[in-house]
Amino acid sequence: MSYSPILVPVVALVAWTFVVMLWMLVARMREFRRLGVTFNNIPAGARGVDMEGKANPSAQWKSHNYNHLMEQPTIFYAIAITLALMNFGGGINYWLAWGYVGLRVIHSLIQCTVNTVRYRLAIFTLASFCLLGLTVHAGARILHDCLGWHLMH
Repeated sequence: MSYSPILVPVVALVAWTFVVMLWMLVARMREFRRLGVTFNNIPAGARGVDMEGKANPSAQWKSHNYNHLMEQPTIFYAIAITLALMNFGGGINYWLAWGYVGLRVIHSLIQCTVNTVRYRLAIFTLASFCLLGLTVHAGARILHDCLGWHLMH
């Protein structure tokens, strides 16, 4: 393998984000039809957030989740790529990355369907611990390498 294994869950989360984006688009188009919104009557400068309070909340949940996939996962991408560049993307880091991705998929499924906050929070917390583990491992590796370099020089 000529690439770091941790890049596989990175690609998986990007792919999942596209799935949620398509799910959001389908849900919005259905809701637009229900509300009588067409391309001809959309006000200039309208945004998806303008649908809040007008659209059925369950139709908006997909949009909310898509936005969430643009937030904390950016930290995941940064630390996973950092670990890949450090040649430290295998072993436990590989599994923590898959744990993070799997938990984010579960979070999406909960938010996009039943949207029960206590379940979302529990899954979000577990995913955050995976992300914290990846960050601690990268930091520990950097600290180890820096201390080793300073002790040798």
